[in-house]
Amino acid sequence: MQRVAAQPMVADSTRTGYRWIVLGIVFVLYTAAFADRANIGIALPYIRSEFGLTNTQTGLIVSLFAFAYALGQVPAAFMVRALGTRIVVPTALLLTSAVTAAIGFAGSVVWIKVCRVALGLAEAPLAIGMVTTINNWFPAREKGTAAGIFIAATKFGPLIVPPLGALIIVTLGWRYVFFFCAIPGLLLAVVWYWFVRDDPAGSRFCNREEVDYIKSANLPVAHSSQVAARTEGRRFRWLDTVIRTRQVEPMDTPAQIFRCWSIWGAAIAYFFMQGIVGVILAWLPVYLVEVKHFSIMKVGYVAAAPFAGAVFGNLLGGWLSDRWFNKRRKPTMLITCASTVVMMYSLTAAPNDAVVLALLLFVTGVLLSVGYSAYSIYPSRMTTKKAFPVATSLLNTGGQFGTASIPFLTGVILDSYSWNVVFIFLAACSLLALCFMCSIIEPVEPGTAG
Repeated sequence: MQRVAAQPMVADSTRTGYRWIVLGIVFVLYTAAFADRANIGIALPYIRSEFGLTNTQTGLIVSLFAFAYALGQVPAAFMVRALGTRIVVPTALLLTSAVTAAIGFAGSVVWIKVCRVALGLAEAPLAIGMVTTINNWFPAREKGTAAGIFIAATKFGPLIVPPLGALIIVTLGWRYVFFFCAIPGLLLAVVWYWFVRDDPAGSRFCNREEVDYIKSANLPVAHSSQVAARTEGRRFRWLDTVIRTRQVEPMDTPAQIFRCWSIWGAAIAYFFMQGIVGVILAWLPVYLVEVKHFSIMKVGYVAAAPFAGAVFGNLLGGWLSDRWFNKRRKPTMLITCASTVVMMYSLTAAPNDAVVLALLLFVTGVLLSVGYSAYSIYPSRMTTKKAFPVATSLLNTGGQFGTASIPFLTGVILDSYSWNVVFIFLAACSLLALCFMCSIIEPVEPGTAG
């Protein structure tokens, strides 16, 4: 790779910080998007009661969204690649809001199933659009932090939906949960179209100094930076041996990406980890109602506990990935896989006290999320910016098939066995994720390894 001369760092006082405003919009938008998929959890006990659903039927309703969402990932990546986020994201938001409201008018189980499939297809471009925006708007040294804040939104939505949804259900009924959740997407579609561009250089709110900072920080390192990188590499030599650090040339074509085992290995690990999150998201309220016999208001607050922990865990994980591990993504992913094995098994002895159970779920959420944000930016060092949407769509496809499969299997297990069997099954899923994580590399650019 050609070396370039070192570029002077632009003083903070002369450049705008609009990339952080963009990240704020990303956070709010994805909070609303995740609320649209999380609302099914708090409404599920009432939908089960009204339509007389078995556990397997309930699991299918949960999983239909994720199957459609998974199938839409790669096509969505090519849409973002061809049309850009400014067109694709607002369109997806408008469709998502329309389908979310339609669930509230459901008169049959078939209608709910159709809407869940439509919701998955409508939301598919949003994750690709958000991660692509972060990749375009942030330099390498800030991507872990930015991704941590973005992924925190996936837990902030489920954090606020259970208590608010419980209040709406008590006062108006379960259908109004979907009506209220449809409103933010309509407003955010307009905000995104006017305030976010595909390229920082095309934004009137981002000055030349900030554009140069974003782009220069992503160029190949100069000689002096390479010396510093080698010094850093020696300091982390033991860790780099464990995580299998390798120098890679960035992939530029979909064919290269589809042949890369590290992308596939990470996608399979993400399959299991996303599946665990999907079970917590959709089935936890049912567990608290039917096993712990909590009231709906108590369910609302206890069900929010793992996602409160997840918000903190994602922010912590992003900071650790950028600062403590110096842009290494694999260490936090390994921490999450290993610790989740323990936490899932510990739920077999879950206490009946709401406060103690909420604390246990909070810790579970923290540990489950420390490495969660790293999956979305793991391919960034392995691909060019043009190829990045395709790579991240493969990871997200694996994750969403996990969200579809494992909650469905949970329903099947519950029709024959107990919740303790479910928790042991989830611990095994995390252990398998750990095995696949050990098989992939930690990529670095040529000339930067120790």
